[in-house]
Amino acid sequence: MVIVRNKELLIFPIVISAASVVIFLFFFAPAALLPTGYSYLSIEHWLALGDKFFSISGASGSHQFHLSPAAAAYVAMVYLVSMFVATFFNVAFYHEILAALSGDEVSLSRGLRFAATRWKAILLWALFAGLIGLIIRAIEERFAIVGRIIGRLVGVAWSIASVFVIPVMVHDEETSNPLVLLKKSAGTLRQTWGEGLIGYIGIGAINTLVFLSSLAVLAVAWFASSQLHNFWLFGIVAAGWVVSMVIWTYLMNVAGLVYKGALYLYAAEGTVSEPYDQHMLDTAWKFKR
Repeated sequence: MVIVRNKELLIFPIVISAASVVIFLFFFAPAALLPTGYSYLSIEHWLALGDKFFSISGASGSHQFHLSPAAAAYVAMVYLVSMFVATFFNVAFYHEILAALSGDEVSLSRGLRFAATRWKAILLWALFAGLIGLIIRAIEERFAIVGRIIGRLVGVAWSIASVFVIPVMVHDEETSNPLVLLKKSAGTLRQTWGEGLIGYIGIGAINTLVFLSSLAVLAVAWFASSQLHNFWLFGIVAAGWVVSMVIWTYLMNVAGLVYKGALYLYAAEGTVSEPYDQHMLDTAWKFKR
């Protein structure tokens, strides 16, 4: 398998997660450590920060919290930076996924260097995607139940249309316009879309089967522990279950991203990447003749 041959692919999601945590702490710390005249560990300090960043409106029992203009600008900046960093690392990740599917060795540093060359496209896409996200959020909040329905539908359509934006950004090094990237992603999907991405359904089915089977193991462990009056057994099994599920979910997430890269190459170039075969990819893509 691609992941077995290129274990460095497993590093990228860890790097992305670590970078996200660092960004959150970097921007959260200055706000949390603003001097209020109280100890940082006291409840009064956090209440004072709440008064600084939030305002309350509405009648008793139906209070609504609103960000102050300064806090809203701060949150918007953090959101944009987070979008940029996440897109940056995903571009680096997909650069190496496509390289691995083409038979090349995977290199974390090479992926990061490539992403650095695409900083303009990444920035423009982060701005564009962030704007779309804010518009969807505004629709959901402004029009109550109808707005939430419309927002969900728009969100689903957006997710489908943009599914190949990152591979397109990697594959087409000349394009930086986010509208063109979205158009190419949607165009690739429209040309090859059939009844669905069978591979993703298959991955989801496998995850469901594994999860249900693991619950059966937990049930057996609980029964055995209750019969033996030794709940240390169940505790050990439960701890092992949590660790196993985290590892399994992580691996399947990476496998899904690799599979999406293989689908993109097949749709864009007609290239069949190992370990997939044409029949497997044909069941996912139904080409329009």
